[in-house]
Amino acid sequence: MKKKIALYPGTFDPITNGHIDLVERVSRIFDEVIVAVAAGVHKAPLLNLEQRVVLVAESLKGMGSVSVISFAGLLVKEFEKRKVNVVIRGLRAVSDFEYELMINLMNRKLDPDFETVFLMPSEKYIYLHSSLVKEIYRLGGDIDCLVPPVVVQKLKEWRPR
Repeated sequence: MKKKIALYPGTFDPITNGHIDLVERVSRIFDEVIVAVAAGVHKAPLLNLEQRVVLVAESLKGMGSVSVISFAGLLVKEFEKRKVNVVIRGLRAVSDFEYELMINLMNRKLDPDFETVFLMPSEKYIYLHSSLVKEIYRLGGDIDCLVPPVVVQKLKEWRPR
């Protein structure tokens, strides 16, 4: 039987406890999960791509069926290159759905085989968004309960306040 492989893309700037929850849940459904850290230059990231890859890999260490890669460019091209079955996207609110629906339809226009599985986060993470974490961090707030400990540690090393 062919392995079922999921691609979970995002900028992960930074990776949050909500992202980790989603990866854990997806890894129970699929044989393999590829977490794809996007360059995301259009989002003015707090951390560079290499730093984000390090944080994602460290945060997901020990999850045997999970690998971490980086990519730039169109998601549909990465989908085709990796020969995955589906792309995973998290949905927190109706606004997420509207945005993700448009992206998904465009990707299917570019590749009719493109499939997306939408998952809702656990209710304790429904509010969690990397942009909010970045804003709290930049304003000197405590993000310890929002991100893995390695993120807090590395942010202190890489970007002292």
